[in-house]
Amino acid sequence: GVLLISLFTSTLLSTAPAQAQIIHAGQACVVKEDNISERVYTIREGDTLVLQCLVTGHPRPQVRWTKTAGSASDKFQETSVLNETLRIEKIQRLQGGRYYCKAENGVGVPAIKSIRVDVQYLDEPVLTVHQTISDVRGSFYQEKTVFLRCTVNSNPPARFIWKRGAETLSHSQDNGVDIYEPLYTQGETKVLKLKNLRPQDYASYTCQVSVRNVCSIPDKSITFQLTNTTAPPALKLSVNETLVVNPGDNITMQCSLTGGDPQPEVLWSHSPGPMPPNSLVQGGNLTIWRIRVEDSGYYNCTAINNVGNPAKKIVNLLVRSMKNATFQITPDVIKESETIQLGQDLKLSCHVDAVPQEKVVYSWYKNGKPARFSDRLLITRNDPELPPVTCSLEIIDLRFSDYGTYLCVATFQGAPIPDLSVEVNISSETVPPTISVPKGQSTITVREGSRAELQCEVRGKPKPPIIWSRVDKETPMPSGTMTMETYDGKLHLESVSREMSGTYKCQTARYNGFNIRPREALVQLNVQFPPVVEPAFQDVRQGMGHSVTLRCTMLKGSPMKVATSVWRFNGSLLAQPLAEQQDYSELKVDSVSRETSGSYECSISNDVGVSTCLFQVSAKAYSPEFYYDTPNPTLSQKQSKNYSYVLQWTQKEPDAVDPILKYRLEVRQLSQRNTIQTFIPVKKMEKGLLLEHILPNLKVPQSYEVRLTPITSFGAGDMAARIIRYMEPPSLPIPTDNTCRFEDEKICGFMQDKMDNFDWTRQNALTQNPKRTVNTGPPTDISGTPEGYYMFIEASRPRVTGDKARLISPLYNITAKYYCVSFYYHMYGKHIGSLNLLVRVRNKRAIDTQVWSLSGNRGNMWQQAHVPINPPGPFQIIFEGVRGTSYEGDIAIDDVTLKKGDCPRKPIGPNKAVALPGSGVPALHSPCLCGPLTFFLYVLLR
Repeated sequence: GVLLISLFTSTLLSTAPAQAQIIHAGQACVVKEDNISERVYTIREGDTLVLQCLVTGHPRPQVRWTKTAGSASDKFQETSVLNETLRIEKIQRLQGGRYYCKAENGVGVPAIKSIRVDVQYLDEPVLTVHQTISDVRGSFYQEKTVFLRCTVNSNPPARFIWKRGAETLSHSQDNGVDIYEPLYTQGETKVLKLKNLRPQDYASYTCQVSVRNVCSIPDKSITFQLTNTTAPPALKLSVNETLVVNPGDNITMQCSLTGGDPQPEVLWSHSPGPMPPNSLVQGGNLTIWRIRVEDSGYYNCTAINNVGNPAKKIVNLLVRSMKNATFQITPDVIKESETIQLGQDLKLSCHVDAVPQEKVVYSWYKNGKPARFSDRLLITRNDPELPPVTCSLEIIDLRFSDYGTYLCVATFQGAPIPDLSVEVNISSETVPPTISVPKGQSTITVREGSRAELQCEVRGKPKPPIIWSRVDKETPMPSGTMTMETYDGKLHLESVSREMSGTYKCQTARYNGFNIRPREALVQLNVQFPPVVEPAFQDVRQGMGHSVTLRCTMLKGSPMKVATSVWRFNGSLLAQPLAEQQDYSELKVDSVSRETSGSYECSISNDVGVSTCLFQVSAKAYSPEFYYDTPNPTLSQKQSKNYSYVLQWTQKEPDAVDPILKYRLEVRQLSQRNTIQTFIPVKKMEKGLLLEHILPNLKVPQSYEVRLTPITSFGAGDMAARIIRYMEPPSLPIPTDNTCRFEDEKICGFMQDKMDNFDWTRQNALTQNPKRTVNTGPPTDISGTPEGYYMFIEASRPRVTGDKARLISPLYNITAKYYCVSFYYHMYGKHIGSLNLLVRVRNKRAIDTQVWSLSGNRGNMWQQAHVPINPPGPFQIIFEGVRGTSYEGDIAIDDVTLKKGDCPRKPIGPNKAVALPGSGVPALHSPCLCGPLTFFLYVLLR
């Protein structure tokens, strides 16, 4: 077992705001140019993206990943990802973009970091051929020019290589070849132009595209054989471009090739919508069996061989149909009449929806006989005041003898389509409509989920249809359309919801009746629904002996009134007076105790339904909140294969309940079942107090589950659990005389700080970027050899003013009282920011203290600094580079030495300039002496 002998301490931490830093894992293939910024993640399409958001802060921050619009994954944008690690399998190009990690713990403002994900891909190239023929010197001979156009989608932009056979072609290598990028393209197209075509130009041409093996994406190519017969496709159709057929017919449309080399591919398509299921394509033939009205539309035959433009033929297929016969009665328009009156004009109109509309023939009959046309009886086929292809019969100066029954018959002559007819009766009883709501029906109240019937009564002859719509909301009717038509004036609504409450309008239609201003009426629908209450659940904590008041509030409901409220405690009914005319119900618990702790349930009714608030009342303490940012919590024990772990935590809301007396600590090795339990006494407790407990004698390299439960006079509170894992402590003894020259990639155990803005870069004169900014940065390391390495910060884009890069040493155990940090620095450039040296002492918390600082241009030379420190405990040194106002601000360091004892006593006067003659460097000022760890500083320059 594990022997738990604890060391318990505390210090005031309060809270710490969230901080975040994004690191990337997974299958990244970062392009070299992007190494300047750790916020760009380059990945191959189809690989797995893994981004991790490292957070600090207390309480432990919650992490949410989101993504900006642009090229985005819609699903990811909708859902967000609540996790510190974002993982996307088989990433696609549309999922590239900027990803944001938001860390939030309720303290200060949330921490937001972003990273740009660049998805790399290379599609198959597409090669098309175009030819032009022009007359030269007055038609004595013709000159043919061929353009081979190669296009590819890629990221990054592809490099194009043109080949004739195995020979690579270059621009203007002879008078017959041009290679260029067309206007208005962005690197995705290259054209090979063969001018004044010669016999040797008839050959095999290959377009090879490459992204230079970025992300190990191989090159791709496409080949075309150019001959003297190369020609674009040509087509002819076996049917007319507009084809009218009868429903039920079997039809075949033949699309024949009349030209094209290489052999074109023939394709059929349909718009709108896909090809009908009762169709079959064989080569260029399209057959549709038992054609239906819904099979109408445009059928496109396309031939493609990538030479010239595709050949296209379109057939507009119309399937004859007739439906929806309607009529209108229009009183005398000139006299603005709305009724039929003798001596005034009258117009009867007839319309059907037909395909093709213009082929419909209308016939009029009066009392069963063909209407006789005269000066008083006129027939108009296309009435400009009515829908297209509407036939009107106009009666001038209406007489008694004109009363009768008029019949309009619509016909497709010579086609097996049934006629449609509509009948209109004209008499003294033909009157315009009126509309009203029956008594007691103007407001309809129903319960949610039930059936509702809204009714409007229409009088008149003939009775027109009724059109229903919503008045107070611009929302569709339950059918999904903005209006609904009924013939009996009744609107039936099934399974009504609360959203369907509101005002509905019924109005007369202007067809199958009088063509006059619609008559309207309104009906109010009230949908009753159960109350919506808050809180649905509330955890109520209070010290023993104190009172609490529980309130259940009605937020919404119809009716919006508490009819009854019932309270229960642990399922048993409590006596509670009825709440009158209120939108809430309250219960007071006079004294919280073990007996009165438990579940309180309030059920509120508004006579339609019941909703419940649930309260959990207790004097239990809240859970402790582990502190995850303890610096180097693992402590090795040299004499055994054991280790100790520094466990730190604060108590959540300690003042909400009775004082915490002790903690129950349970430790279990993950590979075992047995748990060791011990108790940690607490003398005092306040909010923000950081408690510390050392777990000794843990087995290397085992991991453990730790459970921590606060105990008050009430009993056990809420438990918190975490896993602790063994990590090799980075402690190193102080070397007697060891200089780090950064010649090895391990950089002497120094680490990049994951919480800064960017990284220090290791390089030498041979690995420098040849395009780097001039007039800043060292040409070589302190040794002056091109092979020697140094560390530097790059001030160019995307860095901004104030960005920090921090380089952290290993953790050193103290073996002396005083130490000297010596190093060389190079600060040359008109935009130099600052170089700071900090010491981080590992105690209960990591405390960083600035002990040295220097700013501004110091000349194109390496200079040495000696900084004395006297740390009180195990420590690390930190080099912090701060970016200045612009890009000429590169700072470098080299040859870092940490020695026991005092620094050399060779002070330099504060105004003594040490620079090369004519360098234009201003006089040096004293570096900043900062922090309690420093008692003096001497700067030596050599």
